[in-house]
Amino acid sequence: MTAATLSVNGSSPAPAAAGRIGPNAIVRMVEALDDLEGKDAGARLLARAGLSRYIGRLPETMVDEAEVVALHRTVREALGEGRAETIAWLAGRKTADYLLAHRIPKPMRRALTILPAPIAARVLLAAISRHAWTFAGSGRFCVVGFRPVTVEIIECPLARGVRSDHPACAYFAATLEGLFAALVHPDARVRETACAATGAPACRFTAVWR
Repeated sequence: MTAATLSVNGSSPAPAAAGRIGPNAIVRMVEALDDLEGKDAGARLLARAGLSRYIGRLPETMVDEAEVVALHRTVREALGEGRAETIAWLAGRKTADYLLAHRIPKPMRRALTILPAPIAARVLLAAISRHAWTFAGSGRFCVVGFRPVTVEIIECPLARGVRSDHPACAYFAATLEGLFAALVHPDARVRETACAATGAPACRFTAVWR
């Protein structure tokens, strides 16, 4: 998989300044809000988050990570942690679907699904690592290990300023799960096993399959 192949969050494949994130973290969240909370829920929560400029004109390029943080935090505060997690999970799966449809060429998708799962996981994570700037912003993405497959986002934007008794980054977990299930193994499941929101030093995600 070449460096230009995978652009997580749907932004253009070019280096970004720290503290900027691809638009999917806002666009798919708004779509998920409309799907699960009713039409105009996305616009209502955008306004509440101070992002009225995106109502009717969702971003198409990299955005300030503070805007992503504001929207995700506002959803949590307005709807409660449980409902916000459900919405963020749907937004993450929508992001994965977008990437699979628009950012990963069909020949590469076919090649990954032919490879043994452990090898496909390594190839996919190498591509994600090269483009971590499109979703981690000022956070740092790193691969921790492969048995099981484990990655971390240090100083994860979605956990910034959040205090919770359970992980708060369902959006990232769902995005990774969608990619792993489509490209590595159909039974792949990704869970956030540690989160800065609960006091952990980093947000940790683990992928497993049969």
